[in-house]
Amino acid sequence: MPAPSELTTIDDAVTANVEDALARFLTVRRAVLTERAPAFADAVDTLSGFVLNGGKRIRPTFAWWGWRGAGGEAAGERAGAVLCAVSALELLQACALIHDDLIDASDVRRGAPTVHVAYAGAHRAKGWLGDPERFGMAAAILIGDLALAWAEDMFAGSGLTPDLLAGAREPWQTMRSEVLAGQFLDVLAQAEGDESPAAALAVAEMKTAAYTVERPLHLGAALAGADSGTVAAVRRFGADLGVAFQLRDDLLGVFGDTRATGKPAGDDLREGKRTLLVALGMRHAEEAGRHADADALRAALGDQELTAATIERIRGVLTDLGAVAAVERRIETLTASAMDALAAADLAEPAATRLAELAVAATARDR
Repeated sequence: MPAPSELTTIDDAVTANVEDALARFLTVRRAVLTERAPAFADAVDTLSGFVLNGGKRIRPTFAWWGWRGAGGEAAGERAGAVLCAVSALELLQACALIHDDLIDASDVRRGAPTVHVAYAGAHRAKGWLGDPERFGMAAAILIGDLALAWAEDMFAGSGLTPDLLAGAREPWQTMRSEVLAGQFLDVLAQAEGDESPAAALAVAEMKTAAYTVERPLHLGAALAGADSGTVAAVRRFGADLGVAFQLRDDLLGVFGDTRATGKPAGDDLREGKRTLLVALGMRHAEEAGRHADADALRAALGDQELTAATIERIRGVLTDLGAVAAVERRIETLTASAMDALAAADLAEPAATRLAELAVAATARDR
């Protein structure tokens, strides 16, 4: 595949070019780092495999269309540099997922063992000294940290001119802080046992919406030198769409098909995630005097031994209580609001059409 700067246009192959940019970056970094530390090659390969073998490239795609919608060009040297810069979002995502799996004690990601589980297994298989689980945890923390460091390196070394880098620095830095803040809010809500819908929405807004859609769009628009009105409109679009995206993810975490999602059925329940779906289920149960159903939901949260039968019962409870329908309505309302904001942004084509298509795909998906 030619380098992005050699393409006639990037618009029709955003995902493929993001993956190409990542592969090029990771190959160069692997060669430089493992020359001095050959034993680290396996960890680098693990990160490369995690980044390149899976993922929807949602964040760089939104960032690219933010750039195009605000007047950025589709091809040429500057477009290639922008593509490289926004591709760094996938490394930020890799850090978040690897650490998230460790925090949630998840065993499976994309149909394969999570990083900490894989390294614990390797430790046991090779008969190394010490505790396998602690080694797996340490490896996952360090590989996630490497992804975060390389995200910054890829962004800063993308070839953007100093003025473009300066314009994009604020959304880039804010986004990195927000995803960590959102992760902490998630952990805190679980520790405090906060069952309120407000707490669940706060986590969705900060942990997912901000860095999945809103800030990538902001980043792309800022790179193109968008005015404050355009930035505000794309951020409104991204904020509403990002929450709708997370709410769909919450539904899939309980009702999704394992073959499509790549995660065990009901894994969000086992991990104790206090999503809006669960919060509304508990509220509706208490308001209806169905305390046994509320207790069943509480008992299921964080239960690592949940059986298929119990998961099916919880699905029935959430549906019967109207929590599923309420979340679906919230997704519809947020998506409609996002589309209104997109229209107000008055973005250039084909970005406006592509973003509308992405909005539908993000909220009506099955994985």
